[in-house]
Amino acid sequence: ATSDMAIIARKGSQLVRKHREQKERKKVVFYIKMVTSNNVDCFNVLTGICRDNSIVIVVGETGSGKTTQLTQYLHEDGYTSYGMVGCTQPRRVAAMSVAKRVSEEIGTNLGEEVGYAIRFEDCTSEKTLIKYMTDGILLRESLRESDLDHYSAVIMDEAHERSLNTDVLFGLLREVVSRRTDLKLIVTSATMDSDKFAAFFGNVPIFHIPGRTFPVDILFSKTPQEDYVEAAVKQALQIHLSGLIGDILIFMPGQEDIEIVERLEDLENAPALAVLPIYSQLPSDLQAKIFQKAPDGVRKCIVATNIAETSLTVDGIMFVVDAGYCKLKVFNPRIGMDALQVYPISQANANQRSGRAGRTGPGQCYRLYTQSAYKNEMLTTTIPEIQRTNLANVVLLLKSLGVQDLLLFHFMDPPPEDNMLNSMYQLWILGALDNTGALTPTGRLMVEFPLDPALSKMLIVSCDMSCSADILIIVSMLSVPAIFYRPKGREEESDQVREKFAVPESDHLTYLNVYMQWKNNNYSGIWCNDHFIHTKAMRKVREVRSQLKDIMVQQRMNLISCGSDWDIIRKCICAAYFHQAAKLKGIGEYVNVRTGMPCHLHPTSSLFGMGYTPDYIIYHELVMTTKEYMQCVTAVDGEWLAELGPMFYSIKHAGKSRQVRQDKACLMHIRFIHSTSKSM
Repeated sequence: ATSDMAIIARKGSQLVRKHREQKERKKVVFYIKMVTSNNVDCFNVLTGICRDNSIVIVVGETGSGKTTQLTQYLHEDGYTSYGMVGCTQPRRVAAMSVAKRVSEEIGTNLGEEVGYAIRFEDCTSEKTLIKYMTDGILLRESLRESDLDHYSAVIMDEAHERSLNTDVLFGLLREVVSRRTDLKLIVTSATMDSDKFAAFFGNVPIFHIPGRTFPVDILFSKTPQEDYVEAAVKQALQIHLSGLIGDILIFMPGQEDIEIVERLEDLENAPALAVLPIYSQLPSDLQAKIFQKAPDGVRKCIVATNIAETSLTVDGIMFVVDAGYCKLKVFNPRIGMDALQVYPISQANANQRSGRAGRTGPGQCYRLYTQSAYKNEMLTTTIPEIQRTNLANVVLLLKSLGVQDLLLFHFMDPPPEDNMLNSMYQLWILGALDNTGALTPTGRLMVEFPLDPALSKMLIVSCDMSCSADILIIVSMLSVPAIFYRPKGREEESDQVREKFAVPESDHLTYLNVYMQWKNNNYSGIWCNDHFIHTKAMRKVREVRSQLKDIMVQQRMNLISCGSDWDIIRKCICAAYFHQAAKLKGIGEYVNVRTGMPCHLHPTSSLFGMGYTPDYIIYHELVMTTKEYMQCVTAVDGEWLAELGPMFYSIKHAGKSRQVRQDKACLMHIRFIHSTSKSM
């Protein structure tokens, strides 16, 4: 059902609509893509509502065309004559794939009239009229242009996913629209959150676009599944051998589970099956394979994370196998940082997943959990990211935008106060905030980089320590996922080749070593292939390095290499990550210096199995799987920890042993929180 305003607009704009339809039949190519005249009418009514309202909430089912068509209708309605039409996406792969699709529909080259921008990749030009981007890109643009004057309309797509950046944009854009009466804001959602969105923006109209979906037969598991990976493989195999026509989509929590399911491809004496993975860390050229048509006689089986719930649409899916789990980033107070952990999905997630089977015809969804679990154990919707993750980046950004009182900022769902204060404390540790919670000069410089605060701090410190050229490469390598790969059947060979790059005391230095050897081989793609390194990933590293270098030049930061004195680099890394330190306990075992929590070297680490176990190490991040694994580790001196992190560590001179001064750390924490809470 449409809103009252939608009905009024439909009745009052018949003459305008007739004129527009005549014009469209003559000149607009992309309307041929719309399946029925009802959709044309629907989008015409919507553009009429947008003319009369600054903010509109649009609810569109899967396949309604809200992502690809709405930007084009706004373009045809004249919005691009005085600014760009921007469309935000919560995921990079969606921004890229949708921009490509729309550019093809309009009949233009990607990057001209239609383009996209994601972190470290800008495929737009001066000609660009329709711009797809991640929500983080628009957020950073607001730093340079608080009223977003380059835009005539902004569409916040897939808003129901409630990503961290989306929630911050809600608050910012509400203020921007109140200042700019000519800016149109359209918030699209595929779920039941529309009333909440409408209320947040001041009881604005809600418009429903009908989808083109077919019925989906939902089949629940009779009993709970102990091993969802095994159950998914069995179910997919049963579908494949049944002889029924249609492709399969399996939802798994993470990359590790997906790699296990990929073994389906090795089936003997079975019809041909092309198993295609899709997850956010997968290189973009491999992600694109899911959209390609399979050869005749071959069934596609796509194994995906929740990236395929709403952000991506693949035609031909008739069967969905839903494991019922996803990986969520959740702040873990025990380790003092975010951790990716497996959680049950929400009912909204489950409904989105099942809907994927009804795009091209009647489908089936096999839920590997019971109906009772769906009704009684699953949350209605997923907890918004802003209520469960570390907010250091958000705090830094809002502070730089002049938001002094963070607790009074217009969040749709305010984050827990403890999360906000803890994030401010972490920024204080890094020197980004002073004792009153205000931005320091270091904090202002950190905002300039599209990086996590600790990586920005590492770059800034590197200039003072005369190793900025080296740290720049390391930061660029850390910003690009999946540098190495292990092809099936050649795992041992690829591991042996990878060991040749290993610097025993540091994974960070190992990354530097890889880049320098690639550079010495003239950035060769053949060299990458010979060493089981993703060529496209390394090219991306080079692009990231170039962009970060440009920012450093703009900020008058000198580029200097320390040559072969790699101890300086290790100390520089320690200056940004001293709060994530572990000490040796026993044989090859480590515990967090501050919390005493056990943490383990990851099997891919250069320090793993080398026989070299330094007393102290720092780590880039912790990954929670069967154990707490430290990823990207570097050996450091205990004296460096005391020198660079005096709020945590001191050297006990009696007996020359090192220890954590817990009382000092605790007092500093309490004093800081007290001072910042008064100032916010």
